[in-house]
Amino acid sequence: MNRIAPALTGTRRTIVFGAVLTVLAIAGTFGLDPYRNFQLATIVAYFCAVAGLTLLVGLTGQLSLGHAALMAVGGYAYALTANLATDWGLDGVPRFLLGMLGALVVSTVHGLLLGLAGARLQGPYLAGVTLAIAIALPAVTAQFSGVLGGDQGLQIAYEGVPEIFSRLIVVEQWHAWVSILIAGVVVTALAAVRRSALGLKMRAVRDDETAARLSGVPAARVKVIAFTLSSVAAGAGGAALCFVTQSISPGAYTLAFSLLLVVAAVVGGLGSIGGAALGAALIVLLPWLVGTVTDAFEMSADLEQRLSGNLGLLVFGGLLIVVMLARPGGLASIGLRRGRGRTAPPRSPSPFGPAASAAAPTDSPADEADTDRTGVKEVAVHVPTERER
Repeated sequence: MNRIAPALTGTRRTIVFGAVLTVLAIAGTFGLDPYRNFQLATIVAYFCAVAGLTLLVGLTGQLSLGHAALMAVGGYAYALTANLATDWGLDGVPRFLLGMLGALVVSTVHGLLLGLAGARLQGPYLAGVTLAIAIALPAVTAQFSGVLGGDQGLQIAYEGVPEIFSRLIVVEQWHAWVSILIAGVVVTALAAVRRSALGLKMRAVRDDETAARLSGVPAARVKVIAFTLSSVAAGAGGAALCFVTQSISPGAYTLAFSLLLVVAAVVGGLGSIGGAALGAALIVLLPWLVGTVTDAFEMSADLEQRLSGNLGLLVFGGLLIVVMLARPGGLASIGLRRGRGRTAPPRSPSPFGPAASAAAPTDSPADEADTDRTGVKEVAVHVPTERER
C-alpha cells in the first residue's frame, strides 16, 4: 500500500486499506453460491470476535476464556432491540441500525464492567472470571426466560434483500454484504488502534507492567480500554451472526466455542489481524472439510455418530500442536521474512559504553595490513632521544 500511495501514512493508510479490502470482499461474493456466501458471512462474524480477542491477548496479555459469552451479549442485545423496533413499526435499514446501536451500547457497558474488574486481576484469575461468565450464560438465559427466551432463544423478523438490490443478489449474498461491512468497520478500527500510541501503551503493559507505570503509562486504564474494545468487537460479531441466522440461543455460545475462539486466535497468530482472519476461517471451514472427507467413506451409524462433531475438534487440536511446534507465532508468521537484509556483525563492547562503541572507527585496510599471522597488530613505539628529552 505504501508503494501505491506513499503519501498515505498512519491512520489514513489503515482506513484506506480497510476500505479497499472491504470492497474487494463484497465483490468476491458474486463468485460464490448461496451456501458459500452463508459460510463467508459466518466467517466474517467470527472474524470480529477473534480480532478483538487477538488484540486483547496479543497486545495487553489479558487472557479471556469467555468471548463466546461476549458475542452472545451483542447478539441478544441486537435481537431485543430489533424486536422492539419491529413493535414500533420499523423495518429494513432503520431496524438494523437501531439493533446494531443497541448491541454496541450493551457490549460497551458489559466490556467496561469486565475491564474494571479485570484491571485488578492477572493471569489465571482473570481467565477464571471470564470462564465463569461463559459457564453462567445458559443459567442466565434460563433465569430470565421471559425476556431472553430460555433454551429456545430469540427469533428476529426476516431481513430480506432491500428493493434496490432485489434483482441483483439473493438473501445469502445480502447477509454476507452486511457482515462484511460490519467487520470492515470494526476490524479497521482495531487495526488503527493497534498502530496508534494506544497500541504502543498496550505493548508496554504486556511486556512489563511495572516499567510501563514507571514510564507514566496508566496500566489500569489501558487494560480497561483494551477489554472494552475487545468486548465491542465480539458484540458486533454476535450481532452480525444474529442478523445472518435471524435467531440466537445459548446453545450456540458454549464453553467449547469460547475455547475454540482462543485456539483460533493462537493458531492464526496473536496480535495479528490477518492471523485472526485465518483463525476465523478455520473455525468454519475445518469442520466442513472434515465432514466432507468422512462422508466419502462408508462407516457404521454408530461410528459416524461418535465422530460427528468430535473429529473436527480433534483435527483442530492436532493443528494447534503442529502450528505451535513449527510456527510459535501462528500461521500469520509464515509469510513474514526473518530479516530484510544482512546486518553488520556485532562489535565488541566498549568500556566507555554504547556511545563510545558506536563512535569508535572501524579498522582500515592499512591497519589490517599491519596484522601479523597471529592476529595481533604490530604497534610502533616511539622512544624519545636524548635531545628530545
